[in-house]
Amino acid sequence: MQWDWNYTWDILPDLLRGLRTTVVATLLGYVIALLLGMVWTLLRRSPSRVFNGVVRWVTEFVRSTPLIPQLFFVYYVLPSWGLTIGPLTAGVITLGIHYSTYTAEVYRAGISDIPRGQWEACTALNLPRSRVWLDVVLPQAIRRVIPTLGNYLIAMFKDSPQLLVIQVTEMLLAAYKAGTESYRMLEPITLVGVLFIVVSVISSILVRRLERRYATN
Repeated sequence: MQWDWNYTWDILPDLLRGLRTTVVATLLGYVIALLLGMVWTLLRRSPSRVFNGVVRWVTEFVRSTPLIPQLFFVYYVLPSWGLTIGPLTAGVITLGIHYSTYTAEVYRAGISDIPRGQWEACTALNLPRSRVWLDVVLPQAIRRVIPTLGNYLIAMFKDSPQLLVIQVTEMLLAAYKAGTESYRMLEPITLVGVLFIVVSVISSILVRRLERRYATN
């Protein structure tokens, strides 16, 4: 099968719209993952063993469950309980919750790397708990884990095609629709692969620059 350039230019706008949806879903889901991951981390530091255990069990369950069943649950099961969510919103929420369990572990590792002496110094200075976390602990912990957090952004982007199972017209679904209409899969699937590589490489370069600028040893 030869490459058809006319067909390529015809389907490119649809694929770019799919790419836009993919990027939007990834970025919004990533924001949720960063914020909710921090919430999980702080809750895990609760002095209550029962509460700590519940939070740990929930995060382990979400992290150990494949993304696709979670997407089906949010989009197809929740409506039977009276909670109907649009496909893109359901995809963003599910991506965010799923990856928040990974970012929580990243944050936890970064916080654990803070030298014990700094905690003791904050106690000796009688600093308020809010200042200890906002001014001392979190700035250092986040700088330490920027490379890993960036890698999860790229991983989330590569997992975003799974949103097609709930009818989100992201890049892969756009390519599939174009291919089924024309009975040509070579051009749309190849273009999807190229676009994924381009965006992933650009993201990797940006993550490395952030790492060099902010990460500390």
